Amino acid sequence: MSLPDTATAAPRRGRNVRRIVLIVGIVIVLAIVGTAVGLETYARKHFSQCIATQLEKSLGSKVSVSFGAKPLLLTYFDHKVGSVTVTSDDAKFGPAVGMKVRATLNDIGMSGNNATVASSSADATWSDDGITQTLQGLVSGVTSDPSAGTLDVKVLGGLADLQLTPHIVNDQIQVDTNKATLLGVIGIPNDLVDNIVKSMTQSLKNYPLDMHPSQVTVTDTGIEVKLTGGASTLQGNDSQTQVSC
Repeated sequence: MSLPDTATAAPRRGRNVRRIVLIVGIVIVLAIVGTAVGLETYARKHFSQCIATQLEKSLGSKVSVSFGAKPLLLTYFDHKVGSVTVTSDDAKFGPAVGMKVRATLNDIGMSGNNATVASSSADATWSDDGITQTLQGLVSGVTSDPSAGTLDVKVLGGLADLQLTPHIVNDQIQVDTNKATLLGVIGIPNDLVDNIVKSMTQSLKNYPLDMHPSQVTVTDTGIEVKLTGGASTLQGNDSQTQVSC
């Protein structure tokens, strides 16, 4: 009977031990990574819902929320989010309908049912069709003229025309009437003109997060408004829809 070759058995056992340790290590690493990915996904969903809930009332529509590169797992510890991008394809500011908004919120502090925002900016687009829908019953069509910076508004089924110019006065958008003609002749009832201008002005007056317009531009398809804002607080819709952050 021959004895085991101890000279070769020991290295073999060593290799087996190292292989087992390596496999266990890989399993542990994969488990940690999988858990971290799952927790990060949960955190992004949680904070997305929190911020969306608090913005949907002021924008008057559902919103989409996306975050910057910072892992949101860290937010559970420091209660801060670096930046958030919010988009809405059908925002409503006052009587306005059909506004598209893309906003960026910076340095967000998450605490309880409210979130604080250090600063914000946004681009709001109000299409000719959206303006027409907002002024439904008053106008029959709107055509923007970027070269003149005006909106040509058809009134009374196209029998009358208004030429309107939006511009900024003291951090507010003001709409002026350049021309008002009926069948090519100057003269449209003042009440009709005033109602149209008032409705447009109201639609461009109130913005979320205490933002104010810094630039208004007439484009080929409507109006584009750039907005800026400072420190503000997001508020939940109501006690039933608030989400603890």
